[in-house]
Parts: sequence; C-alpha cells; structure tokens
Amino acid sequence: MESKNPKEATVNAVRKNKVTNTTITRNTNDFSQQTGNIYETVAMLTKRANQLAVEEKKELHKKIEEFSTGGDTMDEMFENREQIEIVRHYEQMPKPVLVATQEYLDHEIYYRNPAKEDKEQQEIEALENEMIAKKK
Repeated sequence: MESKNPKEATVNAVRKNKVTNTTITRNTNDFSQQTGNIYETVAMLTKRANQLAVEEKKELHKKIEEFSTGGDTMDEMFENREQIEIVRHYEQMPKPVLVATQEYLDHEIYYRNPAKEDKEQQEIEALENEMIAKKK
C-alpha cells in the first residue's frame, strides 16, 4: 500500500512509526509552550486533525474506487474482499487527532496567528513613532 503522493507517504510514515493508538496521559503545560495559550493549541490541533481526516478520506475513497464495479448490489459489496481489507487497514490506523497531537509535540506543525501578528505589528509601529517623536 505504498503511496506515490509525498503528502500521503508522510502521513502514513508518521502514523506507522511515531503515533501510538492508545491513551496517553499528557502534561498540559507541554501544549501551551509554543502558543502561550492552551485554547489556541486545541484550536490549532483541531484544524490539523481535520486536514488529516480530509486527506485520509480522499485517499480511502480513491483506493476503494479502484475496486468498485459498475453496479452496486448488496451481494457485490459483501463479495469484494479487497475493499474490506482496505477499510480494515484504515480503521486500525491512529486517529487524526492523535497524529496532529504527535506532530505538535514533535514541533512539525507550522503555526501562526494573524491576529497576534497584527497586534504585534501595531505595537512595533507605535514604539517606532514614539522614538521618532522623541528625536524631534
């Protein structure tokens, strides 16, 4: 089940090697280090998990379509073992939220908050204007 798409290959490699499919107790302080706010981190992880879920869904549908036939009857659905095996494989993979969490903890997620950037830019401009006013 090797993938030619580099994104899919990366997602599959992450899921196979790093992410455990079990419950792990985590320190909440680890989640607020990069962003400074745990709620921002949760929102970011939610968005990343949704991205991964969409990619996984597209990949799954693409692989299932390879085995689909023209007519869909109940007998054909039960007879197609390849589709069943593909679905089982995807069911056993770690959930997208677990992958997103591991990516965050490994610092593999690019994060930016435009609202904070705008506020910081305004503060910098205000300081620059103050400095200019003091020089005059």
